[in-house]
Amino acid sequence: MGADVHGRLLAQGALDRLTSVAHVDTKTAVTDLERADPAELARAEVLFTHWGAPQLTEDALHRMPRLRAVVHAAGSVKHHVTEAVWLRGIRVSSAAAANALPVAEFTLAAILFAGKRVLDAARAYTRARQRTDLLTYYSGHGNYHRTVGIVGASRIGRRVIELLRPLDLDVLLHDPYLDAHQARALGAHPVGLDELARRSHVVSIHAPQLPETRHMFDARRLALLQDGATLINTARGSLVDTDALTAHLATGRLHAVLDVTEPDVPPADSPLYTLPNVLLTPHIAGSLGNELTRMSDWATEEVARYAQGLPFEHEVKPDELTRSA
Repeated sequence: MGADVHGRLLAQGALDRLTSVAHVDTKTAVTDLERADPAELARAEVLFTHWGAPQLTEDALHRMPRLRAVVHAAGSVKHHVTEAVWLRGIRVSSAAAANALPVAEFTLAAILFAGKRVLDAARAYTRARQRTDLLTYYSGHGNYHRTVGIVGASRIGRRVIELLRPLDLDVLLHDPYLDAHQARALGAHPVGLDELARRSHVVSIHAPQLPETRHMFDARRLALLQDGATLINTARGSLVDTDALTAHLATGRLHAVLDVTEPDVPPADSPLYTLPNVLLTPHIAGSLGNELTRMSDWATEEVARYAQGLPFEHEVKPDELTRSA
């Protein structure tokens, strides 16, 4: 894992819990396999990885003949688990389900704040600095029977639907891998993506970054969104055509909550930083601070299961990666 995340996990004591289930030097983080101790690599049976892990290439795996499992204490394994890992039959586990929880919580807050137009209200109050006529100014706002469109029944998408279930909201769902019965079982009404765009007051994207999902919200589909709709993106920036969205936002027709963008950091002169109808955050929806410990705790439990000869609870299969993050 990267040195920075290693330091944060040590500060919170998450890595020290590993010593109860495995023989591990928690004080050392391998950030570069070329510089790692060859003897330590040769003894490694399980890799405990996190953000910043080096790629597990064929050459790297050759140095770890005893390696049987990779336990990732974070979300996607695509950055470091290569085809060579699968070809060797090495088992892989991920704490993506743990990382889904804070993203879903962030999304729920964004949906409810969008319905109440909290960002608008705060800015209007700051300008006026006096009592506001709520009935007049906010007559078209609120969360009663608003329509929320969820794009993607991923771990996060499913958790968002679950969190929305007790509320008086109408939930639409688009996912090409789900049939109508499965969508309804989750508590959502299945629709095509264009219909979802047209009908939703709030659209929240939870689809994976794949070639076929690039710019799924392009100029044409963004034009389908009704006036005043809010687009929330906590997935990947590439799923939205940033230039097309910025053009819509500049007119004031749409609102947006963007935790991810393309590029990852918009240029310094991007209107996204200053538009009053945009909430732009620096990829904070996922695990941060003490939420990192949750992922490490889940991963430590997976190491314990491995030590007991039990199957992983959150095992990753190579075929899943063609349709997941």
